[in-house]
Amino acid sequence: MHESRLGNLLGAAALALSDLMLARVRELAGVSVSGAAALVVLAHEPGLSVTELGRRVGLSQPATARMVMSLEAADLARRGPGEGRTVPVALTAAGERTVREVLTGRAAGTEQILAGLGEDDRRILTRLLEGLLVQLYGEVGSADVLCRLCDRARCTDGAVCPVGQAERDRGR
Repeated sequence: MHESRLGNLLGAAALALSDLMLARVRELAGVSVSGAAALVVLAHEPGLSVTELGRRVGLSQPATARMVMSLEAADLARRGPGEGRTVPVALTAAGERTVREVLTGRAAGTEQILAGLGEDDRRILTRLLEGLLVQLYGEVGSADVLCRLCDRARCTDGAVCPVGQAERDRGR
C-alpha cells in the first residue's frame, strides 16, 4: 500500500525539522544529542540517578554511564555521592548555561521555520500538533522520552502540555 501524500509530506517535514533541530542542538551543546537531552532533563530534575537519566533519554545503563562520563569531562554535569548503586547526577554552572543556550537555539530554529505562517495557521497547526503528540505518546508510552528536549516552561505557559495530559489520563 502506498502512503498518502499527506503522510509523505508529514514524514518529509518531520525528518527535515528533526535534522535541523538536532544539528543545532549538537552544535550548541557541544555534546551528543543524547547528552544534550540529558542536560535538559537534569535542568528539570537535578539529582536523577544514572539509571533513571538513561531511561528518560532512551539509553541503556552502560551507554548512559559513558554519556555521563563525557558530560563530566566537558564540565557540564557531575555525579554526586549516592547510596549503594544509586548515583545522582546534577548540572554544573556550565551545564546550566548550556541548557539555556540549547533551549534558546532550539526555539529560534523552530520559530524561524514557523515565521512564514500567519496567526490563523499557527493556531490550526498548534491544535493539530497537540493531537499528533497525544497519538505519539500512545506509541512511545513515555512523556519523559517524548519531551526529553522540550522547554517545559514554554509548553505549559498558559496551556496544558498535551503529552503530560495524555500521561495523566493513562494514570502514570
